[in-house]
Amino acid sequence: MTRAVKNPIAILRWGGPLAVVCVSLIGCAPHSTATRPSAPVPSDGPPLEHVDVSKIPDAVPKHEPVSKYGNPASYEVFGKRYTTLTTSEGFVERGIGSWYGRKFHGQRTSSGEPYDMHAMTAAHKHLPLPTYARVTNLENGRSVVVKINDRGPFHEGRIIDLSYAAAVKLGYSDKGTAPVEVVALTPSGTSISTKAMPQASNGVFVQVGAFSSRDNAEELQRRLAHVPAPIKIKEEQSRSAFLYRVRIGPLASASSADTISQSLRELGLQPYIIVE
Repeated sequence: MTRAVKNPIAILRWGGPLAVVCVSLIGCAPHSTATRPSAPVPSDGPPLEHVDVSKIPDAVPKHEPVSKYGNPASYEVFGKRYTTLTTSEGFVERGIGSWYGRKFHGQRTSSGEPYDMHAMTAAHKHLPLPTYARVTNLENGRSVVVKINDRGPFHEGRIIDLSYAAAVKLGYSDKGTAPVEVVALTPSGTSISTKAMPQASNGVFVQVGAFSSRDNAEELQRRLAHVPAPIKIKEEQSRSAFLYRVRIGPLASASSADTISQSLRELGLQPYIIVE
C-alpha cells in the first residue's frame, strides 16, 4: 500500500519544502497534477466499515477527452522528472503494483475527479489521463479493468497505484503490493497491444547492477554473497556489445523484494524491482 499526499492544495497549506515541489510540478495552479511522497502516512488504510467489493463493477472503457488537468508534457516530483505519454496505444508494462485508501478518499486526483477508494480507478506516472487498462495480478491470474485518473505512485519500484477496491479484487490488499501487468485498453475494451502476454510471471527480481565487464559483475555478485536469495548474472547481447546484469531472485513476493532492496540501499547501491 502506498501512503502519501494526494492533493497539491494540501501541499500548499503545509508549506515548507513540499511547497517547492508544487512550484516545480504545477506552478501551484489548482486542480492539477498531484504529488504523493513515498514517506508513509500512518492514517492511510482500508475503509473502517466492511465493503463487499464483489458488488463493485469494473470500469467500463469508453471514449473520453483528455483531461484538462494532470497531463503536462512533463513534471517533476522530488527532483525526478517524469514525462506524460501522448497516447496509450500499445502500452504494456510489468512491475509492482500497490494501492491507496481512506487517507485520500474524497480528495481531488490529478485529473480533477475526487478519489473514490470504492471505485475501480488507479494512478500511473506516465499514461494519459484518463486511460482504461486491464491490470492482472501475476501471482494468481486475477484481472480487473480500471480507469487511470491520477498520478503516482512515486514510491521507488512501483508502477501503478490501485484503488482499495481494485486491490481487494486482485487479492493483494492485505499484502500491500503484488507483481502486476498493466495493458492499455481501447474504448471497446480490447487490448491496444498486439503483443500476446502470458498470464503468469517468471518471478520478481531485484536488479543491483549492469556492467559491460563480466569481471565487474562477478565482483558485485561476490559482495552480495550474504543476501539470502539466489544471485545470478544475466548475459545479454546488444549489437556487438555484451551486458551483464546482476539480479537477485526469483523472489517469493514483492514484499521480499522490498526488504532486500532497502538493505541494499543502506549499502549505497541503487537496486530496482523488476517482474518477468
